[in-house]
Amino acid sequence: MRKPVVMVTGANGEIGQRLIERLSGDAETDIIALDLHPMSAALASRCVATFVGDILDDNLLQRIVSEYAIHTVFHLAALLSTRAEYTPFAAHRVNVGGTLKLLNLAADQARRDGTPVKFVFPSSIAIYGLPDLATKHAAGRVREGDFNAPTTMYGCNKLYCEHLGRYYMHHFGQLNSNFRPSGVDFRAIRFPGLISAVTVPSGGTSDFGPEMVHMAASGQSYACFVPEAAQIPFMAMPDGVEALLALAAAPRAQLGQETYNITAFSMSAAGFRDRVVDAFPGAQVTFEVHHARSRIIDTWPLDVDDTPARNDWGWQPKYDADATFDDYLLPTLMALTHR
Repeated sequence: MRKPVVMVTGANGEIGQRLIERLSGDAETDIIALDLHPMSAALASRCVATFVGDILDDNLLQRIVSEYAIHTVFHLAALLSTRAEYTPFAAHRVNVGGTLKLLNLAADQARRDGTPVKFVFPSSIAIYGLPDLATKHAAGRVREGDFNAPTTMYGCNKLYCEHLGRYYMHHFGQLNSNFRPSGVDFRAIRFPGLISAVTVPSGGTSDFGPEMVHMAASGQSYACFVPEAAQIPFMAMPDGVEALLALAAAPRAQLGQETYNITAFSMSAAGFRDRVVDAFPGAQVTFEVHHARSRIIDTWPLDVDDTPARNDWGWQPKYDADATFDDYLLPTLMALTHR
């Protein structure tokens, strides 16, 4: 008999690791994890099975579904924004092709077992494309339906995957004479910049703030690739994990849309610099603008409106700007530094 499980792709990423730690606290939840690289023994021990391989590997996916009945998918595997600009074909293959395969897997599972399969997808503020800085500042807090004109391959990938999720949820198989919904229960969060105290950032265009913090904590100078005035929304990594869990747990009847903005605070590069210098006296931060990366940041919102998430499923960040630094980043970084 196939075992009912929650599937986590991209399990070795920090969101994946923290998510598995949280999910494994529920004795009734069995987890299977998939990543390109082997997982640590400690993390693997929290799962009923781990798989090393590519989300595009049909044989691997068929092996998984032959053994397990997947009732929830947290699809975290992706190529991030900066890397995607250098390898757009690879990014499209992984970010879109992989998502399409897993949506189809979820639809097959739902038909096979006769119950909906939740598909929880991390999207991004990269799906927005504001045309210029004047528009960005005039727009203020951007809603989900505004400025959906991404300027990066990563943003295009994420926006298209949102549409694929909506399609699989409402329209997949619509030309069949006995058409009925596929059973895919698609739910997406558009994350702002995520700030982790544990993992040094790599590959994200929004990483100018987190990179600044980590370099200062390790005693290294940092040349920020955006100007001081560059500003986008952010949130602490623990809030990101809790948001995925909260959206997954929400009754479908409460959800008025498939995709939700969330945020905790908006901060400029200068704001990060000031907090970093205050926390690490002597920290050396300069601004050496990488114009191509900076132009991308200019197209992302100054802030986002997350009212629907707050109203529909009770989204409420634990960490505002002060708490992110004082209660999360600094204590965690100090503890890691003095191990």
